[in-house]
Amino acid sequence: MTHFDEEVDLLVVGTGAAAMSAAIAAKDEGLDVLVIEGAEEWGGSTAMSGGGCWLPTHPGMSDLGVPDSEEKVLTYLDACVGTPDEVGPASSLPRRRAFVRAAPVVYSWLERHGMEWKPARYYPDYYPDLPGGIAGGRTVEPAPFDTKKFGDWYDHARKALPPIAMFAGDTYLLARAWSTFSGAVGGARMVLRTLGRYAVGQRPSGLGMSLAARLMWIAKFEQGTEVRLATPLTDLIVEDGAVVGAVVAGPEGERRIRTRAGVHLGAGGFDHNAAWRATYQGLDQEYSSGSPDNLGTAIEIGIRHGAEVALMDDAWWGPSVVPAGEHGATFIVSERSMPFTIVVDQEGQRYVNESTSYVDFGHAMIERGLERTNHSWMILDVRHRRRYLNNAFLMGKKALFEEGSAVQADTLEELAEKMGVPKDNFKATIQRFNSFARDGVDQDFGRGKDAYDNYYGDPTHGPNPNLGEIAHGPFVAVKIILGDLGTKGGLLTDENARVLSTSGTVIEGLYAAGNCSASVVGRTYPGAGSTLGPALVFGYLAGKHAGVRSRVAVG
Repeated sequence: MTHFDEEVDLLVVGTGAAAMSAAIAAKDEGLDVLVIEGAEEWGGSTAMSGGGCWLPTHPGMSDLGVPDSEEKVLTYLDACVGTPDEVGPASSLPRRRAFVRAAPVVYSWLERHGMEWKPARYYPDYYPDLPGGIAGGRTVEPAPFDTKKFGDWYDHARKALPPIAMFAGDTYLLARAWSTFSGAVGGARMVLRTLGRYAVGQRPSGLGMSLAARLMWIAKFEQGTEVRLATPLTDLIVEDGAVVGAVVAGPEGERRIRTRAGVHLGAGGFDHNAAWRATYQGLDQEYSSGSPDNLGTAIEIGIRHGAEVALMDDAWWGPSVVPAGEHGATFIVSERSMPFTIVVDQEGQRYVNESTSYVDFGHAMIERGLERTNHSWMILDVRHRRRYLNNAFLMGKKALFEEGSAVQADTLEELAEKMGVPKDNFKATIQRFNSFARDGVDQDFGRGKDAYDNYYGDPTHGPNPNLGEIAHGPFVAVKIILGDLGTKGGLLTDENARVLSTSGTVIEGLYAAGNCSASVVGRTYPGAGSTLGPALVFGYLAGKHAGVRSRVAVG
């Protein structure tokens, strides 16, 4: 019989959105909860993210005057993700329904715990013109959080983002803060908001850090849940086919923890597991923007105990500028969507709507053939560099040029030579694109055709806010590669976030949510926050179900 060093109701693995949501929900159910984090810092990829959460039908939509319904969301998911039969069990109809029905519940539940939500009124779904799509309102963001409240505990937070009171909804305005009036106003509001917080003695966090911080505050400081850092999960303890405990490492050495209600895995994907990225996705090298501690350990442990996996070949893809100097890859969104820029492959040809959602851009790179697109080149007219923010240049412009990842030339012919692409192809591509820019219609890829494209465009530029001629030098070309926000595949779960075995049965006592589980939205990205929204929802459902399981065991 297994000897246990301690006993709890629910052991939660990880400190991102999926983990902390489960911990809070289980505590609300009256369970004794312990949270462990393998890294020395808390927050996971959530703390590094934009912080937006896709929670369709949330109560704030009525305040915006934006109608929504379960039927409308399910119609939209069928249209953009594909039907459940087309996508597979990770995106089954029961899981979709569970997500859509619980999304507004989670919004209100966290609000009662002190979460201050701000609906992103103008942030469209990524396919707003598809049946059920909406041109803004389904995404919500947490208000900035005062991290001074943590005291010394903040020293252990994953600080990937600057301490400013910023919303993800600020970013599209900041991208054009010095070239448009609305951008300047948006930038000024963010600065004043931040200064106002500091003026009253706060240290504000925004974006994903505000979400991670608020969840941590609720769980650890309001509910009193113990959180242990540098305590990785190393194995599960299974008796008669059910998970009854776990083995963890840590400063005190190996410990066996008995779990009366179960183990919840919210430990992230396999973003930086080079061997798995090669095996499952065929990548020679990964450029993930996810947490550096995401190595797929929780997924591997689940597989070891008979768990099924799905979508392991996919990720939350997106183009990134290659690492430069001491900085890692820079995930790019507005940079490629604004006017006066295009992207070409190594043959000097376009292959994608540059303004499309990042996951679709990544899929386009893969479908075109990574031997041609990884790397590609983002071409910038001088007007782009003068008018719009480029995060890659903020992170290390000098290093990009010194390392040959960015080149500059006075003429397009000279630029093609420095890029190493066929001059004739490149010239023809530019001429064709420029004709589209003048007419305002991208006849090849439809750039600028919908509200999502336009969101990261320049509303003062016409006739198309996303199209501008590549005509004024000096010109710059920047290497872009296939990056991601994390992996999309993982343990297969049901509508209660219970992990399923390879035979399709539930592994009792084992739950998973977030990027260590296969995504409910399949291979696409319905709207901003399609990672964090489902992570919160299925973490919540796991915690609630663990409460039911505990009561059944006792009763």
